[in-house]
Amino acid sequence: MVNEISKLCIDYTGMMCSSQNPKGFSKEDLQGLQAKLDEAQNSLHARRESGNLDFSLLLPSMLSQLPELCEYADQAASRFENFVVLGIGGSALGPLAVQQALNHYYYNELAPEKRFGRSRFYVLDNIDPLRFRELGQILDPQKTLYNVISKSGNTSETMAQFLIVRDYLRHFCGESYADHLVVTTDQQKGNLLPIALKEGFKRFVIPSGIGGRFSELTPVGLLAAAICGIDVEQLLAGAIEMDRRIRETKGVFGNPAQLKTALSYLSWQKGKNISVFMPYVDGLKTMADWYAQLWAESLGKRYDRLGKEVTLGQTPVKALGVTDQHSQIQLYTEGPDDKVITFLTLKEFRVTQEIPEDLTLPEDIRFLGGKTLEELLFAEQKATEYALTKAGRQHLKIILSALTPYNIGQLLLLLEWETAYMGELLNINAFDQPGVEEGKNGTYGLMGRPGYEAEKLAIEAYGSERHILT
Repeated sequence: MVNEISKLCIDYTGMMCSSQNPKGFSKEDLQGLQAKLDEAQNSLHARRESGNLDFSLLLPSMLSQLPELCEYADQAASRFENFVVLGIGGSALGPLAVQQALNHYYYNELAPEKRFGRSRFYVLDNIDPLRFRELGQILDPQKTLYNVISKSGNTSETMAQFLIVRDYLRHFCGESYADHLVVTTDQQKGNLLPIALKEGFKRFVIPSGIGGRFSELTPVGLLAAAICGIDVEQLLAGAIEMDRRIRETKGVFGNPAQLKTALSYLSWQKGKNISVFMPYVDGLKTMADWYAQLWAESLGKRYDRLGKEVTLGQTPVKALGVTDQHSQIQLYTEGPDDKVITFLTLKEFRVTQEIPEDLTLPEDIRFLGGKTLEELLFAEQKATEYALTKAGRQHLKIILSALTPYNIGQLLLLLEWETAYMGELLNINAFDQPGVEEGKNGTYGLMGRPGYEAEKLAIEAYGSERHILT
């Protein structure tokens, strides 16, 4: 049984009608969506029962895989100083978000004993050649393990990285090069699988029904977390509890996914086409990147399920409190009223930093003395909420009791379920990404992959007339 204090909390005061916010929603507005939400819940339940909602269905099976995964992670951490993820999209953003949330902010700079002997952690989530080269210059290949993550083995960026790294390891590590590579890919198909089998790489499986943006609680993210010393059992425990709560609770005021979805849907109906995700915790900064992919790739769709052209989707924007109070909040309070803002914060920080008192300073500075950075941050957040409310702008707050694996697991599942629910209410497929595939196919053509000659010709024709200022 989970202690109540560990539960994630949603404060949606800034979305509701009040004397300060007369344009907010009423309880009746939320209750008016209950029939749609119940229909969505039934549809998602049926999808899950038929084996087509694997991000939820397969959570218990992930628990059963932890002994093998953790044993390998412990051995790898004891042998390798560095662990490098080669991946893009969810394969990179999820591991980064969890690592930054749960480990020391400057984890890689810590001495090995302060990392408890765990490997340093790097993610190569792009193909900038300078960045790629410079990381290789600072890592000893003999002390580095690379994790290649691609379900299909067709991901051009990741496979290009893999080919370079494999060649590099063969040169510096000789016959033992395969020990420096672990692949996370499909169980039965794809281009990476036969290479791994032939060359003897350690393998972990991405379940076939889970897309990259929903894959953090599979070996895609669990391996990286375990190698860096994160309690992956607690991470899954929090996810499983949130999953159970969402599946078994009925009613918009009891089910956190239904509540979040109702608020998002009503906001969208009122013209809020931008969803700002704004952590007030530096450790959750990268969580906003993960959320942005989840929301954009799942819900940005040209066609609905009936094939009707609808061009739907809220644009996700990432921000960081208090940093972006000095760069974005001016726009949010006085610019177009087309945004809904989700703050992500903590009940309390695990440390307190007092601000020294100095009575010789001017009053405009002296008032800070004796306070703490935690007090200042919470004051700035509350003041921002008030300023937005005063301007009639919609906002809500997700509050975690602390940065723990259990709470991060809850957060991941809540946002995944909200995305699934939103897809149902919009009548779109939240689990495909046809717009991404078009760009992939064009890249294949330009890079000379057989079978994509038509895409190459089309792109070359598109670029035949240029307009360039030099």
